[in-house]
Amino acid sequence: MNILLAFKHWRIKRLLKRFPIKRLIWRRLMREDALFCGLSSVQKAYLRELTTLFIQQKRFRAVQGLELNELMPIKIAAHACLLILELDLDYYQGWRDIILYPDAFMVTSDDMDEAGIVSHQQRVLGGEAWLRGPVVLDWQGFVDDVSQPDLGHNLVIHEFAHKLDMQNGAANGMPPLHPLMKREDWTLAFSQAFENLQLQVERGGVPAIDAYAATEPAEFFAVCSEVFFMAPDQLAEAFPAVYHQLSLFYRQDPLARKTLAVVQ
Repeated sequence: MNILLAFKHWRIKRLLKRFPIKRLIWRRLMREDALFCGLSSVQKAYLRELTTLFIQQKRFRAVQGLELNELMPIKIAAHACLLILELDLDYYQGWRDIILYPDAFMVTSDDMDEAGIVSHQQRVLGGEAWLRGPVVLDWQGFVDDVSQPDLGHNLVIHEFAHKLDMQNGAANGMPPLHPLMKREDWTLAFSQAFENLQLQVERGGVPAIDAYAATEPAEFFAVCSEVFFMAPDQLAEAFPAVYHQLSLFYRQDPLARKTLAVVQ
């Protein structure tokens, strides 16, 4: 083991020892949050370590009168780290801040039309992920999502899926695939499902997943990631090839976990 690697391991052990998440808080989170049902005791223990390290690497800031308490960073970090449970914490390197609003927030952007005329547009958002910048979250929106897991929405998973997508540069629905994954298989599965969803929305029917996923490939990947973890049975039924690709990418099978949790 070289000196740099040895120092990294020493530092990780030091952080885990100095800043452990309280066992009572962690056990309650694992018990009461449906997202973590089906995880093995080993997976929960490793997720606790990832969450601890994540919190030490990031800076959580509450704005507009929202008060940050002990549980909020833990809850957000645990949801974010579930995505990388079988990957690596380095997937979230290169940025630091997580900004929490009490509710949905307003952003202003400058848009240019085909004639070159710039207009100021205001939008109400629940979350936002910046390339090499912060993740911005609506705290109440996240709490509401967690309380209704069967709807398949999860703001934290959505925005952190964007962060994974951005590992290849700007978010485009193509995160860095693992060596044994085939780019053509990913492209085929996602492009066909994306086109099918767009047709469902255009025809005014009930879309298989949130219609917002039909806006662009980056949002399709983020929404599918939400459903993959929150309501895996819905994604597996609607777009089985997409579910398979996400299972290969995240190296997880939430549908099997959900089935196990029901049996238990």
